Amino acid sequence: MSATATPSNVLIVDDTPQNISLLNAALMDEYSILVATSGKQALEICQSMPVDIILLDVMMPEMDGFETCQALKSDPMTSSIPVIFVTALGETRNESRGFACGAVDFITKPIRESIVRARVRTHLALYDQNRALELQVLERTAELNATRLEILNRLGSAGEYRDGETGFHVLRVCHFSYVIAMAYGLPKSEADLLYNAAALHDTGKIGIPDSILFKPGKLDPDEWQIMRTHCEIGHKIIGIHQHRLLDAAASIALTHHERWDGNGYPRGLKGYGIPLFGRIVAVVDVFDALTSVRPYKAAWPVSEAIVEIERGRGLHFEPKVVDAFLSVLPELMAILQQFGAGSRARNGTGEAAG
Repeated sequence: MSATATPSNVLIVDDTPQNISLLNAALMDEYSILVATSGKQALEICQSMPVDIILLDVMMPEMDGFETCQALKSDPMTSSIPVIFVTALGETRNESRGFACGAVDFITKPIRESIVRARVRTHLALYDQNRALELQVLERTAELNATRLEILNRLGSAGEYRDGETGFHVLRVCHFSYVIAMAYGLPKSEADLLYNAAALHDTGKIGIPDSILFKPGKLDPDEWQIMRTHCEIGHKIIGIHQHRLLDAAASIALTHHERWDGNGYPRGLKGYGIPLFGRIVAVVDVFDALTSVRPYKAAWPVSEAIVEIERGRGLHFEPKVVDAFLSVLPELMAILQQFGAGSRARNGTGEAAG
């Protein structure tokens, strides 16, 4: 070990002072020694400070070594710490039980200092290698997730540009969805998932002809039927996946035009038969569409758009989602201001909404 390296923390757990002294003498020149005289104290130490390896006696009162090891391995905070049993119990059945509890090695008493040092050094090296590999995996996973999210955002933007937008509609829908999901009571992890998946809600518009997508007037019945197919098209483009993000994105693309009363499309789902993410994005998409300039309409004042959302409670939209929407209006207005695109709706006072 170099002069500047921080020594590893070795926790000795034994209720016999003589045994502690022997182990301490064998290791104190190379490591920082921590001592616990009971299983309970060992658990407390591991919860309060970094421990790199544990030398654990078996025969202790109240909580023996096997029970202590099981407790360590059942806690995510301590489960990765290597445990070496140091005990006078040398029978094969005791070794088997120790390994079954999660120990990495078994040293029988009376100990030899050279054996203890060699075993500790070996398992610390393996532990360091495992931690380095875990860090590499986490870094690689983060890189892959970032790449995946960027691809999804690009694909979402492709559908948006086909609709005559400039990149802000997807951002607004994602941010609106996140804020409403949190107000609805979803865990942050689920709100984050919705934020990323919502970017692909209109991907299916890639498959809609320009003559329909950019028509300045009202669509005729045949054109409207073609427009409605963008939900199924988006669902097919994203496909069916086991990955939660892509699965959520496909579900949103398919269901964000379903209605709470069952009169939506493409499948006429009703009530809680509509996935929750689809129910949230339904409100978000209508609100953003109403307050945005589109080829077929001018932007509505924000105040009128809010009234329209309230009017859809229990008909177009789930009542609880509408309640969540209304409870975070100041945050939604801030998003409109931050990600407004060109000519947008004005609020009831005549001031620009964003």
